[in-house]
Amino acid sequence: MNTQHLLTPYHKNITLKNRVVMAPMTRSRADNKAKVPTNDLHGLYYEQRASAGLIITEGSQVSKEAVGYINTPGIHSEAQVEGWKSVTKRVHDKGGKIFIQLWHVGRISHPDFHDGELPVSASAINPKAQSYTPSGFKETVTPKEMTIEDIKRTVKDFQQAAANAVEAGFDGVEIHSSNGYLFQQFFNNCSNQRTDDYGGSIENKTRFFFEVLEALKEVIPQEKIGVRFNPSAHGLFGITVDEETIPTFEYIIKKLNDYNLAYVHLSEPFTDVSDVPFAVTDIAKHFRPLYNGTLMINAGFDQNKGNKIIADGDADLVAYGKLYISNPDLVERFEQGLELSEWDEDTFYTTGEKGYTDYPAASK
Repeated sequence: MNTQHLLTPYHKNITLKNRVVMAPMTRSRADNKAKVPTNDLHGLYYEQRASAGLIITEGSQVSKEAVGYINTPGIHSEAQVEGWKSVTKRVHDKGGKIFIQLWHVGRISHPDFHDGELPVSASAINPKAQSYTPSGFKETVTPKEMTIEDIKRTVKDFQQAAANAVEAGFDGVEIHSSNGYLFQQFFNNCSNQRTDDYGGSIENKTRFFFEVLEALKEVIPQEKIGVRFNPSAHGLFGITVDEETIPTFEYIIKKLNDYNLAYVHLSEPFTDVSDVPFAVTDIAKHFRPLYNGTLMINAGFDQNKGNKIIADGDADLVAYGKLYISNPDLVERFEQGLELSEWDEDTFYTTGEKGYTDYPAASK
């Protein structure tokens, strides 16, 4: 391979030493009552991967209400902020750059996380999915429809979480508006049947997201904010595609041209949607012409595909997930053409160092 586009620096709103991004991945290692990231585990894990152009952390809940999976860290308490400080320091000491993903799962949760109270969502519609609870996977329930007061409180939760991220030393934040979680529950008709200012029209269904974005701008510069979307999510997370789905995301992406964001992070379809009416099978090619800023793409990329999509001009950055679990030195392996290690799926969501910080670098 003559040119490794993945390994070239990037300078546009966000300055990166290469275009290889560590994608956000839930790993369930915050197995303590306060849901605090630890120096020994989280700190080492992210430090090991600091040669990435950018690290995006696992989703971190913006409030107690936002949680939906066991052992996931938060960014809403003083103890959590202190925990993240040690993580960001270790990454920065290795010359890395790290954003935190701000997360609210909405209805993809369970009353077990909320003292018996219902999780919240755009409308009272059961996603008929599963939540990973302390007692194992449980079927989701019909959530509580968010009131206007709930929405306004959640906007403030995201704003405070972003301010906490700045205090913790993060280089930026990513709003998790993807994968069937709270914001996507507002975007899609299958989960949003509201008749107020947050439902019905495309403008209304996206209002909550843009209110959060505006609130974040008050506490962190726009160029330190990234956003993530999964436009063709279908048959997962209780989300289905209909005739308004892609136009809704087109509206969002076009409107984001009015902002000066670090990046827009898109996922290619997680499942085969070639026979799904109204779905888009090639997300990067479809949305690249609509967005003038930095476009990051994710899902199913290897080294060759990553280099090609940048060379073709369909994306600027490529985010890698599972490859980064088992290859902490992924950038170096790409540079030297080294064999990649296989991951152990049985340890994706367990506790402790096994399958987390014990994958060796190639040189070792």
